[in-house]
Amino acid sequence: MANETGNATPIPNTLDAWVKQLDAVRLPIPQDSHERVCKAINDNRRSLRDIAELMQDSPALALSLIRDANHHTHGSLSEPAESLEVAINRLGLARTQELLERLPALPWEEIPQAFRQIQLISQHAAQQASGLFGNRLARLWQEIYWGSLLFLSPLWAMALTHPEQLEEWELRVIHKGECASKVELTLFGVRLFEICRALAQLWRLPEWVLQGYAVITDEQRTLVRVLHIARDNHHRLRQQQRLDADPALRRWLNQPSNTVLLANGLALSAQQAWDTPHNLRWQYLTSLYMQMPLEELQQLVHQNAASSARYHSMPDLWHPAQSLLWPWGVRRMHRGLLPAPPPSAESLVVWRKQCGQLLAEPSSFTNSMHLTTCARDALVACGMRRVLLLMADKTSTSLSVHQIAGLPKAAFDLSLQINQSAVLQRLMTQPAQFRLTPENNAQITAVLPKSLRGLFPGEHLLLRSISNNGRVVMLVLADQGGGPFSETTVQAFGKTVQCIEKALNSFTTRGR
Repeated sequence: MANETGNATPIPNTLDAWVKQLDAVRLPIPQDSHERVCKAINDNRRSLRDIAELMQDSPALALSLIRDANHHTHGSLSEPAESLEVAINRLGLARTQELLERLPALPWEEIPQAFRQIQLISQHAAQQASGLFGNRLARLWQEIYWGSLLFLSPLWAMALTHPEQLEEWELRVIHKGECASKVELTLFGVRLFEICRALAQLWRLPEWVLQGYAVITDEQRTLVRVLHIARDNHHRLRQQQRLDADPALRRWLNQPSNTVLLANGLALSAQQAWDTPHNLRWQYLTSLYMQMPLEELQQLVHQNAASSARYHSMPDLWHPAQSLLWPWGVRRMHRGLLPAPPPSAESLVVWRKQCGQLLAEPSSFTNSMHLTTCARDALVACGMRRVLLLMADKTSTSLSVHQIAGLPKAAFDLSLQINQSAVLQRLMTQPAQFRLTPENNAQITAVLPKSLRGLFPGEHLLLRSISNNGRVVMLVLADQGGGPFSETTVQAFGKTVQCIEKALNSFTTRGR
């Protein structure tokens, strides 16, 4: 059992470190798409446009080619390549094929799910942009499509390297409504869209992508002013009068580049539901931009979502169009809000084996580390994703780490003084168990050492102290990723603790 988290990529905490790490990521592309494109490149009858159209099925391939084309022309007088066809023209077929051979090509089911999910959101955004604005701004179709598709592309690399951080961001910001800036500084050390903006600049992505990030990071007050007008959707004449009274604001709103931001706002916010305040804000803004009643806009947006789902949805990915079939008001629950799954039958076999070893008499353990390793593995087998086992010193004044699972190796350096925490004092006085829930989390966390609590982000946690010969000697912390527990796992946790207690007793009395 691994002692550290499965995500081996270190988490940066500065803008420069994030940009350096994410820029180095090679994005995987579907194997079947790779084979079709290679075949087309080697076919003298296929035009560059034919090849570009085949590549559109793989957003990661398109991004890689556009980045490479812009890298080779960086510093020249050439404008950045803002579409796939321009990028192929600049690179030439030989260099395009070289790049294609360097990219990892995998069966789609082997490409990480988080990566495919964020790409699906980008494809949904491109569909919204084409459906809403493609006909009205036909001469700008390429800018609208590619800008919308690539707007979230800096997050594609993050979804490969740090999917758990992105999922935690979604849970806390989108579903729980926590302050975005605080969550992002905790998870990333820097604002999320600052990372996206810096990467977009480095990759020389389309100018409309950069303008969208500028709105989010630098022009929030202007965006809020427009939103106040947009919310007055039932009084369109009054809306127009307010815009006419502020020509600068009207010009700002009517910029074609805003189509990229609007399409991505609609697609990203729809991941939670179609009727949330967040999604409605983007509907109001798009309605104002298009000078269209909200009801008509919603019908178009839903049609575009359905079209996107027909072309791009996969069985293991979530597409917002699926919820259009549900009764209005029913929402998809983030998996972080659902109880964790119970342990599998195979895991329970391992759990029973480990518990049997703990209960064996006479004790088969050669030393305390041998015993705690078995205890840790039993806790993991019963469904715990993160486990920390601490042992008290001989004077019961401090605790040191003996075993970890699902935590960074740095957790081994943790040392706690028992008298510095009311919760630790209570647990170490006599055997006891605390179960943290959203209802009592704040109260208990306030009297837990920050260094300890920081290892277990989330609202659900079990703390259990274990005694031996009348003295509390061990403290166990365990969770299932910070979300709600499986009750099967909670019950197995209780039985495992009983086995650990008996193992400690048998170990200390062996040979007497």
